[in-house]
Amino acid sequence: MSTDPTTQRGISLIELIIFIMVVGTALAGVVSMLDMGVLHSADPMVRKQMLTIAEGLLDEIDQMPFSACDPVTNTNPTATTTAQCTPASSYQQFGYPTAGVSPRSNFNNLGNYCSNAGPSAATCSTLTLGSASTAIPDLTGSTTGAPVGYWATVALTPESLWGTSSNATAATMNVLRVTVTVYYGSDSLRLDTYRTRWSPAPMIAP
Repeated sequence: MSTDPTTQRGISLIELIIFIMVVGTALAGVVSMLDMGVLHSADPMVRKQMLTIAEGLLDEIDQMPFSACDPVTNTNPTATTTAQCTPASSYQQFGYPTAGVSPRSNFNNLGNYCSNAGPSAATCSTLTLGSASTAIPDLTGSTTGAPVGYWATVALTPESLWGTSSNATAATMNVLRVTVTVYYGSDSLRLDTYRTRWSPAPMIAP
């Protein structure tokens, strides 16, 4: 029994080229997926850091009193309405205190978290903390140990809530929505909370 010398053995050049193309395409897809995984492997850490910053700022703001009168200029510690503030101009509304917007240790009331002067301004301009190239300072104004590349904004919005009416007027500003947004590059993370003026009496200044 003999073998026909004309019988095809191995693969043809065309089959080899097709095989290389198929394998090359598959490898390109795998490499692309690996590249994407490497590029975005730090994203969970970034999001976690953004969440930590946002929660920290909300905790800081939540500890501030939400009173009817400015704790520094008001001399009537029993005042529970803006009409009882002494002098009459010492009511608390919006704007950073007379001591200045920085450091935040100057702040003594929820309404101080604005970028405009107060504390009895009719509106609150969004407060920006840090920048893309400057770390967010702590209460003392220090940026030591703070990560660079993250920055945040704080916005206060009067809102009615659960049947409690509220607006931007000092006497009837009973509920504020606090919005903290943290940024990193083109990414952002937002947290909201609500504060009600359940204890309007001013905190006595030290």
